[in-house]
Amino acid sequence: QVQLVESGGGLVQAGGSLRLSCAASGRTFRSYVMAWFRQGPGKEREFVAAINYSGTSIYSDTLKGRFTISRDNAKDTSYLEMNSLKPEDTAVYYCAARPGTTVKLTTDEYSYWGQGTQVTVSS
Repeated sequence: QVQLVESGGGLVQAGGSLRLSCAASGRTFRSYVMAWFRQGPGKEREFVAAINYSGTSIYSDTLKGRFTISRDNAKDTSYLEMNSLKPEDTAVYYCAARPGTTVKLTTDEYSYWGQGTQVTVSS
């Protein structure tokens, strides 16, 4: 079992930046792919980015270039750096984890989820 706790969300003006954190506990962090998804108002949950233990990462095509995923294996924490934020980035951002090393893009591939953190971008 893996427990995930997100933090770092909040209210930011358009063009600003935020860094989200996801602290993991319960199992060996290095054994898991870490990912971020988001769910905007009235929308389905969508993939943002994922990274495995060795640093191989993959991004949503629409977000690549503005968002950066990383992880600190010594701290059992993954991060999502978000820059040049837009009002359409407003969403609840979820951290997710799956065992193994293969990065995946769909929600059904991830077994563990955090409670989510709200990000609101004002225009």
